Amino acid sequence: MYGKPENDSYEQIRNLFFQRLLSLWVLLCMGNCVLLCHCFPSFSAFLLKLSLAQVNIPIAVPIWLMIFPMMRKIDFTSIKNVFRKPKPLILTWIINWAIKPFTMLGTTYLFLHVFYSGIIPADLANDYLIGAVLLGAAPCTAMVFLWSALANGNPAYTLLQVATNDLILPVAYVPMVGICLGIGGFSIPWLTLLFSIVFFILIPLVLATLVRFLVVRKAGVSYREEKVIPKFSPFTTVGLLLILVLLFTMQSELILENPVHILFIAVPLILQTFLIYGQSLLGGKLLKLPYEVAAPASFIGPSNFFELAVAVATSLCPANPGVALATTVGVLTEVPTMLILVSIAKPLKRLFS
Repeated sequence: MYGKPENDSYEQIRNLFFQRLLSLWVLLCMGNCVLLCHCFPSFSAFLLKLSLAQVNIPIAVPIWLMIFPMMRKIDFTSIKNVFRKPKPLILTWIINWAIKPFTMLGTTYLFLHVFYSGIIPADLANDYLIGAVLLGAAPCTAMVFLWSALANGNPAYTLLQVATNDLILPVAYVPMVGICLGIGGFSIPWLTLLFSIVFFILIPLVLATLVRFLVVRKAGVSYREEKVIPKFSPFTTVGLLLILVLLFTMQSELILENPVHILFIAVPLILQTFLIYGQSLLGGKLLKLPYEVAAPASFIGPSNFFELAVAVATSLCPANPGVALATTVGVLTEVPTMLILVSIAKPLKRLFS
């Protein structure tokens, strides 16, 4: 077996007022942040400066809030069972490294150079295309824990899925981007990659494991499941709303200066997200995976490691801001799009074995 997931504490979130109206709060966060930062532009500039190794520190706080509730649910005794049936891991590797970069290339090329031909200049369309591929070739890390948790995925499998793709990323990212774009001579900002993995995965995992151990040791497993776990559950939604506030606050100037081009870029990126999600979900169905394993397997492909993509775009093409713009649009569209995919996943549970 893949390891039976624990009792789903995220059912508690649905009873909260802001969770029932989550879509409304998402829209309000996006709109109000752009409006406020238009009136106070110095605030967004201040937030952008609070970075270490090109990873924004304020963004880290809500990410920790989002992933900590799922991290503390991980039972390490169930991880060994994941490797006994490696099909879901192999599925994510194929989707992330053999399919997604090329579908991102094809989808964005179709829109930028065919549908938008005559609207967007060719050189600028090329910049947007490079940025999209840089984004699509980097599978997500920390945010996958959130999507898996909201969709009632298996936490032990989600951890292994993220960990193995993080091991593949340093080896495969540069060659894959080079194959897709026919370019070379650039390197990964290793400090950004290392810092992101340590800060967004290892540290919260260690803290959550420590909390789990102390609570179980003190009060027992049943107490932890009935009393302690539900207290952490609202952190996920609070963290999600906070990260939306920060993202749209920091990118408000970009949104106001390039509203039309942002929309043009967003369309193929969103379609690409649905395409990869559908392929991943179909693969899980064909492999007869249980839902709690198929759900997280279908989320890592559509999500993107946007910190890494933005860092590479900035260092690779400093004279071509369109490259960085495309990666930033991926940041802005990912959270709302992934929330839609989470809502789609739950009703499909009955289709899986």
